[in-house]
Amino acid sequence: MSTTTSTYLSIENNLARYQKMVGSEPAVKNATAYYAANIGKVSSVSGLVNNYRLLSYALTAYGLGDQVNNKALVTKVLEGGTTSSKALANTLSDPNWKTFAKAFSYLTSSTAATAKTISAAASTTESDYTEQELETQEGKQDVGVQLALYFKRVAPTVSSSMGILGDENLLEAFQTIFGVTLNADASVDTNAAIVSKLMPMSDLTNSKSLNQLVERFTAQYTVLYGPGGQDASSPLQVYNAGSTTTSSSLNAATSIMDGIVTGNSSYSGSSTTESLSSALLSGLQNLTLGG
Repeated sequence: MSTTTSTYLSIENNLARYQKMVGSEPAVKNATAYYAANIGKVSSVSGLVNNYRLLSYALTAYGLGDQVNNKALVTKVLEGGTTSSKALANTLSDPNWKTFAKAFSYLTSSTAATAKTISAAASTTESDYTEQELETQEGKQDVGVQLALYFKRVAPTVSSSMGILGDENLLEAFQTIFGVTLNADASVDTNAAIVSKLMPMSDLTNSKSLNQLVERFTAQYTVLYGPGGQDASSPLQVYNAGSTTTSSSLNAATSIMDGIVTGNSSYSGSSTTESLSSALLSGLQNLTLGG
């Protein structure tokens, strides 16, 4: 029986072939054909936002498909761009907003977009859409594979530990890798410091370190859920692993954490690995960074 690790490595080592297969599926092919034929006709933010099929495709490509009806937010993100540190895309905790805003920055540029600019943006979005579809399909068989592919793709775009805390999928991967549970009652800064200590952001942009983190995640995921991972057909969600976390991984994490937290521990190194509370995640989603 295949494991999360073996399935992930099979896909990662043959990614172009897997993406081509997904891109050839009728539903994906039709959606991409419509996008390719019409995105070049869009010359403004409102033109994109008011075309449901184009907007749904674009948002899905950047992991924001559930925001398709939130036109006001999408408009503000696009109109704000990414140049200013105070731009909405830069202050939202989900790093996908910044990537999305960058991809369509030509819609608010003072200089008219060229056919080459639009074509390049469209090509990138189409590639990202196919990757999203691949990850979603793999998640129906093994959520761990979906998470691993997501972590490998998105983690390098995160510029601070706040970005890990604000993305429930990256957060789940982090907690799985290190076998720790962040305390929902601790301050955001305290939890961010723990993330930074255990997983420096420089590791996410170093290909060797990133690959090691992903493979460690898939190995730990197999320990938690066994060969084949979770039997899930729903979108990614923060897991509640009960009491299956191995004590060795928790002890290792506790050892690393020595010196960071004293007295009342700000993380719970117990035998139970659980998700952050929904209240903390909700707060992080609305957190303004760098303001």
